[in-house]
Amino acid sequence: MSLKDRISDEIKAAMKARDKVRLETVRGIKKVILEKETEVRPKGQDALTPEQEIEVVTQLAKQRKDSIEQYKKAGRDDLAEKEAQELAILQEYLPEQMSDADIEAAIDEIIAQTGASGPREMGKVMGPAMKKMKGKADGAKVQALVKSKLAGS
Repeated sequence: MSLKDRISDEIKAAMKARDKVRLETVRGIKKVILEKETEVRPKGQDALTPEQEIEVVTQLAKQRKDSIEQYKKAGRDDLAEKEAQELAILQEYLPEQMSDADIEAAIDEIIAQTGASGPREMGKVMGPAMKKMKGKADGAKVQALVKSKLAGS
């Protein structure tokens, strides 16, 4: 079952349960998926690939995290709480996140494979690292770990 079909089922379930936050969130996911599909149609692609669907949800989750941070800075805990509820719903559609230890092990492996030895070679590591951990790890966290490991080399 594609994410789009799953979202349609979730919309129906949220309507029946009268769960306003869940309904708004899954409708938002569906809206963005439909927009992305119209972008890829001219390229000969009818629907989004599972990877593209994950990208959409990851992007929405990142927006929620940024909003939570901004609302907390502004002292708007009510809005931050609503965004946190939406973020929790979005995370149900994302693959399980890697632990810090797993991320660190993957980065060590990539550094060994590429032979990167200093901060100037960060690009050699970041490309393969983000490709390997896409959707499974926060990019900022990966970048910080790679930077610290290469600085210590």
